[in-house]
Amino acid sequence: QHVGHFHNVILFVLPRSHGKSFAHRSELKQAKRVVVKLGSAVVTRGDECGLALGRLASIVEQVAMLQNQGREMMIVTSGAVAFGKQRLRHEILLSQSVRQALHSGQNQLKDMTVPVLEARACAAAGQSGLMALYEAMFTQYSICTAQILVTNLDFHDEQKRRNLNSTLHELLRMNIVPIINTNDAVVPPPVPNSDLQGVNVISIKDNDSLAARLAVEMKVDLLIALSDVQGLYDSPPGTDDAKLIDIFYPGDQQSITYGTKSRVGIGGMEAKVKAALWALQGGTSVIIANGTDPKVTGHVITDIVEGKKVGTFFSEVKPAGPTVEQQTEMARHAGRTLASLLPEQRGEIICCLAELLTEKKEEILNANRKDMELATTLGRLSQPLINRLSLSTAKLNSLAIGLRQLAVSSRNSVGRVLRRTRVANNLELEQITVPIGVLLVIFESRPDCLPQVSALAIASGNALLLKGGKEASNTNKILHQLTQEALSIHGVADAIQLVSTREEVEDLCRLDKMIDLIIPRGSSQLVREIQRAAKGIPVLGHSEGICHVYIDSDASIDKALDVDSKCDYPAACNAMETLLIHRDLLRTPVFDQIIDMLRTEQVKIHAGPRFASYLTFSPSEVKSLRTEYGDLECCIEVVDSMQEAVDHIHKYGSSHTDVIVTENEETAEQFLQQVDSACVFWNASSRFADGYRFGLGAEVGISTARIHARGPVGLEGLLTTKWVLRGEGHTVADFSEQGSMKYLHENIPVPQGSFN
Repeated sequence: QHVGHFHNVILFVLPRSHGKSFAHRSELKQAKRVVVKLGSAVVTRGDECGLALGRLASIVEQVAMLQNQGREMMIVTSGAVAFGKQRLRHEILLSQSVRQALHSGQNQLKDMTVPVLEARACAAAGQSGLMALYEAMFTQYSICTAQILVTNLDFHDEQKRRNLNSTLHELLRMNIVPIINTNDAVVPPPVPNSDLQGVNVISIKDNDSLAARLAVEMKVDLLIALSDVQGLYDSPPGTDDAKLIDIFYPGDQQSITYGTKSRVGIGGMEAKVKAALWALQGGTSVIIANGTDPKVTGHVITDIVEGKKVGTFFSEVKPAGPTVEQQTEMARHAGRTLASLLPEQRGEIICCLAELLTEKKEEILNANRKDMELATTLGRLSQPLINRLSLSTAKLNSLAIGLRQLAVSSRNSVGRVLRRTRVANNLELEQITVPIGVLLVIFESRPDCLPQVSALAIASGNALLLKGGKEASNTNKILHQLTQEALSIHGVADAIQLVSTREEVEDLCRLDKMIDLIIPRGSSQLVREIQRAAKGIPVLGHSEGICHVYIDSDASIDKALDVDSKCDYPAACNAMETLLIHRDLLRTPVFDQIIDMLRTEQVKIHAGPRFASYLTFSPSEVKSLRTEYGDLECCIEVVDSMQEAVDHIHKYGSSHTDVIVTENEETAEQFLQQVDSACVFWNASSRFADGYRFGLGAEVGISTARIHARGPVGLEGLLTTKWVLRGEGHTVADFSEQGSMKYLHENIPVPQGSFN
């Protein structure tokens, strides 16, 4: 814990910048030389007497990991006073107890008090123990440490300053982690109101300014200042309207209000900001973050270096557009206006968007061609993803038709009365549909998803944040412009926002106070990543589309030979991935024709283990029966019965869409009842699992969840409900045993199309 200040404030002129600081968080991965400053509140326990050993161990582990990756790590630490206070308090209590026992003949410790301990004495007693602790911890990772104690003379005297610089460089060259602190055993008490002087000069008065000074002196790439707050807020943390500032720019000082300093130590937030800005001007990037939160302490430093959105990032480069937080606020505000529009007005916006898709199709297709050419040139996308990226006149026309269909159904969305109850005389209750709030839709390689999802958000009165893949950036940009053009006819252009900043998906998933529902549209890997990252926000969707087609022994030959489920669009999530065949069909003309048909369509076949056992020369045996190929590939497996097919689907499927092909109605009905998937079909292609084909107009995706919405999620799935009670001064006491009223709970018929 650092308590000491320098009595004579020494000023330093800002040295010439050693280079530009990083402009974006994503560049922090390139940081080679890093200083981690551990504030008093991070290193000490809550009782301010002794060290937070568990916290310190996790910090050491992260620093060691980064050091072993080839980075040059330095630590500026507090803690000597706290460690010394613990030791001296123990010694004094022990000494008092001995004296008291000798004096009274018994060990009565009730009235023993510990005198106020002088900070310099505590530092002297604690410094060696603190360093021994660091040494022991780093030894576990085969890393050597070195202690450096500094005073103001080391910075005041030019020769000593050069010596310090030389020592630090030599230690870094030898792969040693320097652990630096002010020599609190010899410094004078704190000087009131002595602070950093201006922007171009700095005084060494605490570990914040020491870390900043060393960072610039040593040409450090990144300074991580850990304290007991999440970062910098626009007003004191804990106040109602306080918001964490993601990125802080020089010149933004007027927009924040400083609170008190941390629970221990002397480095208040204002001092931290001034030190950070000084280091930033010297070419060092700075992040202020929380090092005490048990949820993040174990990975806070590594997260920062990986570019994740942690704490407040100090940057000299201000982006041209709004931040994602500002975009979300804008969307929420405009979304409330959108929800208050008449259903006909929301329908007009959707119809306008449909018209624009056909009117501006050449501009859209030109933008799409740019994306396609770039994707092909770079060669980073698989063929299925390139197929999803591609737009055509036919796709745009189909989109426009679906949107017009949705515009009609949108008239029965927001404000629809689902239930009406007479609770008591003159006390009526209604349940009505309302928007969910702010939706975040993350999609990759599917630009046609943008107008679909936008239209559904408009119809349901929801605000929308869109995050598309960079591979479709040109197409997404023009489609979003057209969406905002349509929204502007009723003054709600801001209700749908396209995130174009360098936001990582994981960072977006942390906006749990701003986003109400996340809908991922993309690969199973993307969906799984979002489900893991979105701890506080519900996620609607499916991680995989492992769809089965079961060909029963009573199947029609013509229907069994229909390969639409696989070949119509193999990249789709509703395409067949596993073909289950009844054992009785093996070595029959039906089976031979199925195999020939798949080969004609150039479908690569993988044999399930049971199917492979029947063959002398089998196709390649499947690596896993739980595989989504997303291409002209499928698995074939043999089952003994319809029941075995159902069991296979439950074991290896993803609860998406499963099909039975049979002429036996009883078998079919059993299959339809037993298979626990979002969509179950009889003698129909799995490709029908689609919002447009179901008549929903459009869909935000297919959900395999068990609650809220399941299957293709259209307009209904983007609405929730609220309860509206209308009374005349009723109180709960009126209905007690002594009260004058009784509950009726009578259902009141709700006419079709009744709206609140």
